[in-house]
Amino acid sequence: MTDSRFSALLAERTRASHSDSEGAGFMRDLMRGDGTCDDYTALSVQHWYIYDALESCAASLADDPIAQPFLRSELTRMPLLEADLEHLLGSEWRSQIAPLPTTRAYADRIREVADWPTGFIAHHYTRYLGDLSGGQFIARLMKRHFGFDRRGVEFYAFDEIDDLDAFKNEYRATLDAAPWNDIERERMIEETLLAYRFNSDLFRDLDDAKHGKAA
Repeated sequence: MTDSRFSALLAERTRASHSDSEGAGFMRDLMRGDGTCDDYTALSVQHWYIYDALESCAASLADDPIAQPFLRSELTRMPLLEADLEHLLGSEWRSQIAPLPTTRAYADRIREVADWPTGFIAHHYTRYLGDLSGGQFIARLMKRHFGFDRRGVEFYAFDEIDDLDAFKNEYRATLDAAPWNDIERERMIEETLLAYRFNSDLFRDLDDAKHGKAA
């Protein structure tokens, strides 16, 4: 039987793009243990710009009736991400970081769609559901590869969520209940596909930067 829920349709329509993003060379090497701690740090740096855009825009949408049900405080990542960067780069980490070209475009797009709540939620869904799912596997591997205990991978710790699977199911139910017609749902899917393309392009940028290729 075909699952008629929008959350299931969204997952199905974006599955190939999701897999392409996860299978990008930079991430594949990092997950296999062929990457370095510097590679992981470089990824965390780019996350800072992406989540700065996400969470600043989320604050501006706090009273929006479409976005508000998704904007759970338990998802907030920036304080934990900044703690990771301090651990990885030291107290002067802010002076050591810069966004890659795709990261700038990605963050700009998130801010651009902040006045279109459905589009913003496409990026919100892509990032946070990923952090709650594959992100947990990434954290376990980074601990194994680089000897982290908790410091360095706090970004992936959701201490305020008791049951990650139950939370993800609640989030999907919120997607299913959102008052989007078929046209708006299709636009949501297209924006989610764009988010995955940004992720794939970012991994290519990170790989190029690692190997000294010009952006």
